[in-house]
Amino acid sequence: MRRFVAVRLLHAIVVLFLVTTVAFFLIHLAPGDPFDVVDARVSEVIRERWRTQFGYDKPLVEQYARFLWSVAQGKLGYSHSLHIPVSQALAVAIPRTLALMGTGLVLSFAIGMWLGLFEARHWGTRTARATNAISLLLYSLPDFWLALMLLLAFGYWIPILPAGGMVDVVLHDYMSPARAAWDRIQHLILPVTTIVLLAAVLVARYQRAALLEILPSEFVRTARAKGLDERDVVRRHAWRNALLPMITIAGLAFPSLLGGAVFVETVFNWPGMGLLVTTAICTRDYPLVLAGIIVGAAMVVVGTLLADIAYGLADPRVRVQ
Repeated sequence: MRRFVAVRLLHAIVVLFLVTTVAFFLIHLAPGDPFDVVDARVSEVIRERWRTQFGYDKPLVEQYARFLWSVAQGKLGYSHSLHIPVSQALAVAIPRTLALMGTGLVLSFAIGMWLGLFEARHWGTRTARATNAISLLLYSLPDFWLALMLLLAFGYWIPILPAGGMVDVVLHDYMSPARAAWDRIQHLILPVTTIVLLAAVLVARYQRAALLEILPSEFVRTARAKGLDERDVVRRHAWRNALLPMITIAGLAFPSLLGGAVFVETVFNWPGMGLLVTTAICTRDYPLVLAGIIVGAAMVVVGTLLADIAYGLADPRVRVQ
């Protein structure tokens, strides 16, 4: 196991290096630079001075070498759009995305796995067919459309929830601790609901399919023959063997903990990593875009590694050598 983890970490370093390199050259080879999109009233003389100050007048290879040296020192550069160091921008955005995506993913897996278990146990009944039809409908909806509909329904047509943002920007600082906490929860409800509706149905469908494949197995029939209750047969015997697809989905979903759901953060104006990187792309903020790519790539590598380790823990037949 230690050798496996060490090899995977080495692969991770190589992958991150390649992703960073490709992203750097693709971004810098695109027409323009960060100072082409600043206020039109800024003279070209000042823009050239800025390009010289930040090294955009240097050859591309030299810019790349300076960028690698900066990253090796733990410095991700300076955000031209936010006028703060990139590390500072990430330090503000990452906890916000963790709060949103962490809550959404935990609820999605809890509800989705329970729903998949319910449908597998009652497969063929009207209730299971109804829940399956509803989940198929939700799974078929475009992500951004569902987010917009929830925003319109409960933010404008029936205005019982905040339409966007993370807190009430006017009153939050003057609220009591309990009222401030409730204000944050209210702002979380709509984006988290969007994530749960979209992710839980996917988890449920994979969980149900895995259980329906396991339930006819001989070891399940043996458990039934011993006189065990059907609920115990499903939960204690079949469910553990149906966890592998859930581990795969969890590994794929892990990067979104920091990458965020871009469309959710954009629609609900949630100031996290997704909205931060989207804004950086629109303003050609090269250092911030590259930092977002590095963070996303790192989370993909870590998620894959954790999924591989979890495979061996969940199923002794798939032990990692």
